[in-house]
Amino acid sequence: MSSFWAEVALRAALTPDADCLVDDDRRLTFGALAADAEALAAGLHADGVTAGTVVAWQLPTTFETVVLSCALARLGAVQVPIIPIYREREVSAILAQTCPARLVVPGEWRGRDYLAEGRALGAATVLLSGLPRADPAGLPPVEPGGVRWIYYTSGTTGLQKGARHTDAGIVTAARNLADCLGLRPDDVGTLLFPYAHVGGGFLFLAAVLAGHKLVCAPRFGPPTVELLRREGVTHAGNGLAFHQTYLEAQRRRPGQPLFPRVRAFTHGGDPRRFTTHEALRREIGGVGVLSGYGMTEFPMIAEGRVDDPPEKLATRIGRACAGVEIRILRDDGTPCAPGEEGEIRARGESLCQGYVDDRLDFVDADGFFPTGDLGFLDEDGYLEVTGRLKDIIVRKGEKIGAAEVERLLREHPEVADATVVGLPDPVLGELCCAVVVPRDPGCAPDLAGLTEFLRGRGLMPHKLPERLELRPSLARDVFTKVNKPRLRAELTGSGG
Repeated sequence: MSSFWAEVALRAALTPDADCLVDDDRRLTFGALAADAEALAAGLHADGVTAGTVVAWQLPTTFETVVLSCALARLGAVQVPIIPIYREREVSAILAQTCPARLVVPGEWRGRDYLAEGRALGAATVLLSGLPRADPAGLPPVEPGGVRWIYYTSGTTGLQKGARHTDAGIVTAARNLADCLGLRPDDVGTLLFPYAHVGGGFLFLAAVLAGHKLVCAPRFGPPTVELLRREGVTHAGNGLAFHQTYLEAQRRRPGQPLFPRVRAFTHGGDPRRFTTHEALRREIGGVGVLSGYGMTEFPMIAEGRVDDPPEKLATRIGRACAGVEIRILRDDGTPCAPGEEGEIRARGESLCQGYVDDRLDFVDADGFFPTGDLGFLDEDGYLEVTGRLKDIIVRKGEKIGAAEVERLLREHPEVADATVVGLPDPVLGELCCAVVVPRDPGCAPDLAGLTEFLRGRGLMPHKLPERLELRPSLARDVFTKVNKPRLRAELTGSGG
């Protein structure tokens, strides 16, 4: 059985001088990464971190964060990565569930004092820059197996759920990604979205398996595009907002290829856009978008491949990854025919080992995970996702649970009733639209006021509504639920 650290150590032995990570002005080889990780592991071990110790970290996507995760993997610690945009509301719930021995933070970053925030929550908070190094000669070996990662979901019905992952599951997801993307040593990939996301871990490990470098950046913007161009990116990620930026940059330099070596654009999380796929393929190059389907509990369920037919890349997610079984079921639990829509269920080795809260439902009687998503498998076995059973909004690849935002909106003194829906957006994928019934139509709240109220209730900025619609009432069905399909159609002008 392989482990996260075993793969890092093997790559360091095979190609120690090859670049692993690059940013604006630094380069880190595989050999240097492994050596620094072992020295950090030794320092942490001397400070009491051993196999099974729970360590949480809330850090931006930097070389130092990757080194820390490798050091903890070397020790066999249980890591709890926390996405940097999470605020007190989310972080306090995660800490209460996992009870980490340490919370590692960056100090001040992007105007936030993470050290003060962590200490205010009562966590044993330490700075990443202050962690000790030591001689790794005496480090004990760590046996593979057991839960080593707890990744938290974005939250679909309120606060997040902690998915318990093994090294074997993360390694399997990484192997599947490397296989589908056809990764090789001369490739150049991107590590641009939060490394604390489950996708960060297996994307990094896929590059380790293939022996290629990743361009790393804690913030994405036009300067990052120039960095990708300089490094000769071949697989440019990691979602719709990134792809739109690439297209804008290419259109500012007609006749000059932005990414001459690009082979594909990786894509996950956002609603798919056929026009974006075609524009990338036509204007920049490569095969276009390679879509992926997975989730925090089960990364890499299905993925497009570099050798898939063009018509499949344009209209489907992809086929099930190696070792993954997908079922599409009707409401009565019977299997759907090819092309028939139903709930997507899946099982395979990269499925997590359940939730931190083991009272939550997890798999069905056959061991298949109910994704809560709707879709179909076509006659060739390609998956397409058509909708969601879960009431969530997917904004820039991150999920917003409608129930949480709605509950907080209804606490506003000027709000009689409220709901939120996701509306299509060409950059965000979906934007969060609040539909509010004022208590007094002559004194209706505005978007700025509602936003300030939600911030005060601890809602993280990512979940704040971008649009406000006022209504005299909300149409509800016989079960008193808001008719969101009808409301969404009305707001988008699509009829219904």
